[in-house]
Amino acid sequence: MNFWQRALKSISRRKGKSFILFLVIFILGNVIAGAVAIQQSTVNVEKATKEKLGARAVLDVDYEKYNKDAEKNPELKWPDPLTDKEYQKVAELPQVKYYDMSLSAYIGTSKLAGYTPEDGEMLVGSGANYFFNLKGNNNGQLPDLREGYIKLDQGEMFSEQEAKDGSNVVLISKEVAEANQLKVGDQMVIDATSEMIDMGLIQPREGSTVDATVTEDSAEEPAEAKVVSFDFPVTVKGIFNVARKETKDLSKEEKTQDDWAAADQINTFYMPNKTVQALMDQSLDKFYVNLSEADRKDYQLTFAQATYVLNAPDEVAAFREDAQGLLPKYYAVIADSDQYDQVAGGMKKLGEIAKYVVIIAAVATMLIISLVVLLFLRDRKHELGIYLSLGESRGKIIGQILAELLLVSLVALILSLLTGNLLGGVVSDQLMQTDWINNTQEGIMYSVANGNQSVNFEEVRAAYKVSFTPGYVITYLVLGLGTVLLSAVLPLLYIMRLNPKKIMM
Repeated sequence: MNFWQRALKSISRRKGKSFILFLVIFILGNVIAGAVAIQQSTVNVEKATKEKLGARAVLDVDYEKYNKDAEKNPELKWPDPLTDKEYQKVAELPQVKYYDMSLSAYIGTSKLAGYTPEDGEMLVGSGANYFFNLKGNNNGQLPDLREGYIKLDQGEMFSEQEAKDGSNVVLISKEVAEANQLKVGDQMVIDATSEMIDMGLIQPREGSTVDATVTEDSAEEPAEAKVVSFDFPVTVKGIFNVARKETKDLSKEEKTQDDWAAADQINTFYMPNKTVQALMDQSLDKFYVNLSEADRKDYQLTFAQATYVLNAPDEVAAFREDAQGLLPKYYAVIADSDQYDQVAGGMKKLGEIAKYVVIIAAVATMLIISLVVLLFLRDRKHELGIYLSLGESRGKIIGQILAELLLVSLVALILSLLTGNLLGGVVSDQLMQTDWINNTQEGIMYSVANGNQSVNFEEVRAAYKVSFTPGYVITYLVLGLGTVLLSAVLPLLYIMRLNPKKIMM
């Protein structure tokens, strides 16, 4: 009779002890299975959410860090802008698929109509009826288009040569095109509109040619500001649609928020960088009077931003670590996926707690099973002594004990796999109602992506589901069987020390 047959007969003959061992493993297995289910679910929802947000990142001032240091040192200098060389060094990191240097600005219009969400009106001011975002491009490879945030409905993207030359071409949204009865190939006139700003009424602060405060003379009630405008014609090169979220499961309030977020993207004009700069240069000439030549060099209506598209969302951490070493003080990497960390702080805590529960439960399981099996083997020392006296090798005896332990454990682990998953779901449902899960991290909310690619906690919570997945089953069974095998080390050492002569005396 081989040791597998002896193991089966031993289990059937010792039903009481086998049941006790089964019960111990089943109960502890439920704890491990529930914790693994929660931990795997938090990992899955984090991965899915970050993939949805995308793998884009920008370099920006770490405002929190700077403001904290500025409180201690009021004379702390604002960080110098990054140079093209610094941007390029970061672009050469292996995690970067490609990057785009873009000039951004905004412009008000009076006649050219923008898109307004159904529930509400767009905020306007400075003499304009509508406001548009201007987003420049330097190479004809638009990240928003390549990454699927917008999709061309008609026409085409302007070429690399047009981007290099600064041609007066533009991509507009379908909603803006319909509001102004425009089609591909039409000339669209941006009637840039603003109140005139008299720089002579502004007194520069000491040490700065741009940042300014109002003088005593100008603190009186100002006369009605003069509204001026000028025309800037561009050719409609393409018309795009904004990739919108699924809103069927959102509340009315959430749907309204998403509509407003999408409206910001809809009211965006994509143009070559040089075209954006030309429009802003004219705005500076038309809207600002008494601006000295010295101040004009520093007073810019555009700001540059490099967008880095990474190979995959899971490379953000490595990119951040490598890029941080190339950046000057007070600059940081801001990624789209950071939104998850900010809105789902409680979810991440839940995953951490589940991980610690798994570790503690695994250690407790090893200790308890070791003691239980060791006690059972002490009761069977005469049986084991007889096997050894008859010439049975210690290896086969060890194989029999392992077979008994694995057979009982496998049944217990499979059953606890089912019940533990249910336990994890019940515990998760209860925890989701608590305040500490729903609290988001404090601090400034950063986002690289367009508003319609943002995420809130309700979406994260809706995506969280405790269910059977291949990852969950494999992780649990490997962890469970590994724990059982490790727990057999102490009992097997007991077998190795058995002396058949003393036992049979």
